[in-house]
Amino acid sequence: MSYHKGLLKVANRVITKSWPVKLSHSNLSSAVATICFDDFPRSAWTVGGSILEDFGVRGTYFVSAAFSPDRLRMQPAAGSIPAVTFYELEDVVEAYKRGHEIGCHTYDHINVPLLNNTELEHSLLHNAAFFRKLLGDEPIISFAYPQGSVNVRTKHLCAKNFTVCRGTHFGLNSGIIDLALLRSIALNDTFSPDTELDKLIANAKLKKAWLIFYAHDISENPSQWGCTSGIFEQLVTKLLDNDIDIITLKAGANRVLKNR
Repeated sequence: MSYHKGLLKVANRVITKSWPVKLSHSNLSSAVATICFDDFPRSAWTVGGSILEDFGVRGTYFVSAAFSPDRLRMQPAAGSIPAVTFYELEDVVEAYKRGHEIGCHTYDHINVPLLNNTELEHSLLHNAAFFRKLLGDEPIISFAYPQGSVNVRTKHLCAKNFTVCRGTHFGLNSGIIDLALLRSIALNDTFSPDTELDKLIANAKLKKAWLIFYAHDISENPSQWGCTSGIFEQLVTKLLDNDIDIITLKAGANRVLKNR
């Protein structure tokens, strides 16, 4: 039974990745990069945000109300990383004020295929209301699938609500891009900039691609889903040294769609 479940999971991942929902021809004239932080661990702001700002660039923070202090005092968030401290409300406001993008990560951080359409719509609406209390009427145009979980049904629904949706499927975004499931590269305990980054950068420059990296916590002793500050700074330095602009997901979408 577990073997068949594994096959179904792989099949769903392949079908979902390949199923066209929101295709757009990329208008990028050169490679660009975006750095995202999922769940908004506090170190993603205090350490990761500080490094980005030291280089004069900004990132995208995907926020779920499930990780807010009040919600965490009541119960752990679904898919929460053990021993990681998450944002304070003022962190979200400060990141936004300093030019970073805030994106939606649903209200409950539950794998979206486990929700029916009505439940998912409610989760998106509730998270939007949470944002309005913090940020006013700032439009939220970027979405990341919690825990990378998505299927064709939820891919369609989320694409109707957001300009761009990012997944965890590995790869570059170039040529014809599906804005409903942008490909990305994880900055976790398996990422090795010494062996991977040069090849990724060379391919991105050749294809005029959009490189999207996503991380969680940034610290000297990160979780398996995070990375060290040294690796993170090495990534930022190498991208900029290769003349690859680091921009928010929103800015990347504008360049792809040529809405400058």
